[in-house]
Amino acid sequence: MIDGLKSENITNINYWKMKTKINLILAVLLLATNFSFAQQDEECMLNLQMFIDEVKSKKYDEAYEPWMKVRNKCPKFNVNIYKQGEKILDHKIDNAAGADKVAFIEDFMTLLDEGNVHFQSKYGKGKIEEKKALLKYENQKELGLSDLQIYEAFDNLFKNYKSDFTSTKGLYVYFTKTVDLYKSGNFELQKVFDKYDDVNDQLNDLNESYAKKLNKSIEKEAAGTALTKTEAKYKKYHQQKLEANSKIAGSLDAYIGDLANCENLIPLYKKDFENYRNDGPWLKRAVSKMYNKDCTDDPLYVELVKAYDSADPSAETKYFVSTVLRKQGKNSEADKYVKESYDLQKDPIKKARMAKKIANDFKKRGSYGAARSYYREALKLNPSDGTPHLQIASMYAKSANNCGDNAFNKRAVFWYAAKEARKAGQVQPSLKKNAAQAVASYNGNAPSKGDIFSDNMAGKTIKIGCWIGGSVKVPSL
Repeated sequence: MIDGLKSENITNINYWKMKTKINLILAVLLLATNFSFAQQDEECMLNLQMFIDEVKSKKYDEAYEPWMKVRNKCPKFNVNIYKQGEKILDHKIDNAAGADKVAFIEDFMTLLDEGNVHFQSKYGKGKIEEKKALLKYENQKELGLSDLQIYEAFDNLFKNYKSDFTSTKGLYVYFTKTVDLYKSGNFELQKVFDKYDDVNDQLNDLNESYAKKLNKSIEKEAAGTALTKTEAKYKKYHQQKLEANSKIAGSLDAYIGDLANCENLIPLYKKDFENYRNDGPWLKRAVSKMYNKDCTDDPLYVELVKAYDSADPSAETKYFVSTVLRKQGKNSEADKYVKESYDLQKDPIKKARMAKKIANDFKKRGSYGAARSYYREALKLNPSDGTPHLQIASMYAKSANNCGDNAFNKRAVFWYAAKEARKAGQVQPSLKKNAAQAVASYNGNAPSKGDIFSDNMAGKTIKIGCWIGGSVKVPSL
C-alpha cells in the first residue's frame, strides 16, 4: 500500500514538473511576443517539446505523431514545426517504399509550402523551389518523372529564383539533364552550350561571393585577430562551397565531352554570327568557348574577337584582342593590350581570375618571370586561392636544369619548388593532398642525404640564379 502511494506521488510530481515547465515556457513566449496565442495552448507546447526531444535523439518515428499534432493544430506556433519536420520526413522517405514513399515525398513538398505561408522569412519561395527540384530528382523513378520534367523544375528555379539557386548538386543536375535531353533528340546543340555557360556563370558568381567572404576571414586571422565561433563556422562553409563548386566545374567539362570541340563549335557560331555580331553577351560566350577549346587558329575566332571588342569593349575584350595579336606575331602590341586589360578590371576576384589567365599564357610561352608576377598578383587579390603556388612551383621545377652552376645546385632548386608547393595546401585546405603529392615529388628529385654528405653541403645556403632568384638552405644531416 505504501509503495503504491509512493509510486502515485512520484507520477504526480513528474506531471506537475512538466506542467510547471510548460507554463513557464508559455509565460516567456507571451512576454516576448505581441501576437495572439489563441491556438497555442499547453497541448501544443507539450507536443512541440516532445517531438523536438525525439528528433534530437534521432528517434524520428517516435517524433512523428506529436509533430503532426502540433503541425495540424498550431501551424504558426514555432518554426521548428517545419525545420525539424523536414528531418522527420527525410527519415520517413528514406525508410519507406512504394505508395508510402510517394506520400511522404508529396507531404514534404506540402510542408515546404506551409513553411512559406507561416514563416516566409525562413522559407523563401526560391529556396523552396530548389528543395523541391532536388527532391524530384532524387526520387525521379518513384515519382515517375521524365528527364524533361526534372530539367523544367531546375529551369524554373534558374529563370525565376536565380539568386537562390546555390546548390552545387542542383547546378550539376541542371546541366547534365540538358546534355541527356540533347542526346535523346529533345534539345538542339546550341541549348547545351547555352546551359553550359549559364551554369558556369552561376558558379563563378557564387564563387566570387564565397571568396570575398572567405578572404575577409583570412585577412582578419592574418592581422592576428581570432575568429568568433560563428565566423569560423562560416569560414569552413565558404571553403567547402568553393571546393565543391571547383569539383563540379571540372565535372561539367567531362560531361559535355566531345560535344564542345572545334568541329561542332565553328560551324555553329558561323551560322549564327551575322545575327549576333552586335550582341555582347552572345559574342562573349562564343569567344570564350573558342578560346577555352583551342579553336583560336580558325579565322572565325578573329572575327568574333573584333566584333566583341566593338560591341562591348571591356577588360575581357582587350585580353582576347591580345590573343589575336599574339597569333599574328605582334607580341609587343599584344603585351600592351594585356596590361590594358588587367588595369581595366577593378573587381578583385575577377582581376585575380584574369591575372591567372594571363599568367597561364605567359607560362605556356615559357615566359616564367612574367607568369610568376601575374600569379603573385592573383595571390594578393584572392588569398584564399592556393593554385598559383602550385603553378609557380611547377615552373621552378621545370627550370631546375638551367638555374644552377653544378649538378647539386641544379637539383637544389627542387627544394625551392617544394617550399612553394607546400604553401598551396596552407592557403587552401582542399589542395592539401595535391600540394603534398607535389612536395613529395619535388623532394624526391632534390639531392639525397648521401649527396649532401658527399658534397659537404649540410646546412649551407645556396643562391639560386636565372629568373628564379632567392636562396634555399640545404637540410642538416
